[in-house]
Amino acid sequence: MRIEDEDERAGGSGMTDLVHPDRLAKLAELREAGIEPFPARGVDHEPIADLVRGGGTLEAPGQRIGTRATIAGRLLAQRDFGKLIFAPVQDRTGRIQAGFQRERLAEWWPRRKLLDGGDLVGITGELGRTQKGELTLWATEVRLLAKSLAPPPEKWHGLVDVEQRYRRRYVDLWASDGVREVFVLRSRMLSLVRRFLEERGFLEVETPTLHPIAGGATARPFVTHHNALDAEFYLRIAPELYLKRLIVGGLERVFEVSRNFRNEGISTRHNPEFTMLELYQAQADFRHMMSLTETLIEHLARQLTGGTSIEFRGTRYELAAPFRRARYDQLFEEKNGCSLHDEAAVAKRARELERKLPPNAEHWKRVGDVFEATVEDSLSGPLFVTHFPTPLCPLAKVDPADARFAERFELFLGGMELANAFSELNDPEEQHRRFQEQVDSKDPEAPGEVDVDYVQALEYGMPPAGGLGIGIDRLAMVLANQPSIRDVLLFPTLRPLGKD
Repeated sequence: MRIEDEDERAGGSGMTDLVHPDRLAKLAELREAGIEPFPARGVDHEPIADLVRGGGTLEAPGQRIGTRATIAGRLLAQRDFGKLIFAPVQDRTGRIQAGFQRERLAEWWPRRKLLDGGDLVGITGELGRTQKGELTLWATEVRLLAKSLAPPPEKWHGLVDVEQRYRRRYVDLWASDGVREVFVLRSRMLSLVRRFLEERGFLEVETPTLHPIAGGATARPFVTHHNALDAEFYLRIAPELYLKRLIVGGLERVFEVSRNFRNEGISTRHNPEFTMLELYQAQADFRHMMSLTETLIEHLARQLTGGTSIEFRGTRYELAAPFRRARYDQLFEEKNGCSLHDEAAVAKRARELERKLPPNAEHWKRVGDVFEATVEDSLSGPLFVTHFPTPLCPLAKVDPADARFAERFELFLGGMELANAFSELNDPEEQHRRFQEQVDSKDPEAPGEVDVDYVQALEYGMPPAGGLGIGIDRLAMVLANQPSIRDVLLFPTLRPLGKD
């Protein structure tokens, strides 16, 4: 039986429409027999993967063959041969076949029909093999750990409806092949990132999620109200300005893996709630950040995939450092046939592309919009796009050789931005001026006021520093070869049920 779409409550029973009547009847029968279908205590067990390794192969049996073991996991599809039942059992580490024989389970055998696919069980037995050689735990004791009242998806198919996969990730993780491995890889990736940075002297810190001013990036924030303070706060769009305050404080090398929130659209590469790695290093600049970025990504690829050649969305990419570099203005001119400094030509190009910008949009807003429309999707990469126009970089230092451009890069792969970095602006007077320009622009994505406290922090002196932000979700997409950001988020943002 497939999981259906309905989530409505079924009468006054407190159960949803997912619950199957046959399973409710079995639940009642279990209780009548004095068997607790949802016991408070589990069982001492070993990981299935360890047991499988100990089983060896048919040609070279392992030391665990013939020994007693206990496992705990979810019972999957059963194959009933009358006096013999086979069913795979799955835990977080792997899967093994369990064999139920009437002669080994005389006391339990009459209750075998009360067990269903999807039930959580503890099984004790002897490790061996079937006549065909399949590794099997021959059960001598079966304990129900939780009765599954909702039937699992159809045999072998998992959750085939994409939206249901995201809504019912708690089923998708055990019912669909490969899903669990994606999130194991993501978890390993985060551990490797932390270890990589800590080995280089970086300190992991935590900064506020509630911000009095929405700053550190250009984006629409989520707004909330603090009752005790009777004040509006914003869910952070970036931790940048707090992390740089810590550089002022002398911590010198800091990083945060933060949950950020941007009140924007949803797509295969955007989720309103997402994870970023941000780090800052004193006495560094954007060139140091470039080297750090490519070294980190190569390291992750080697550790997680076994090499540096990876496949993403049907294309192979080489992640061995160094990555290619190209300037923003050169890429813009190649794709659009005009200089980004030519206001009339840029405005004409924006009209040709039918970009949805207000008629009075300022020039650099148009430049950024045209670049996004014409250049970004074509950047196969991995490629560092460097030297962004200074007006697009309110927190970055200008290039000493040409103040029209900032010391900033973005890393692209497969037409998708993975990282963003600056040589950080540390001149308080210049920072105040740029903040004020943002406020005066009336851009709905710009901060509504100058962050005076941050400017005051700079007035105490911030050393030259490089800063880097990497989209953890997108990097996980690349390394796990997943086409959508939703495939690497355990619980992506979805429209509430019943909302059209």
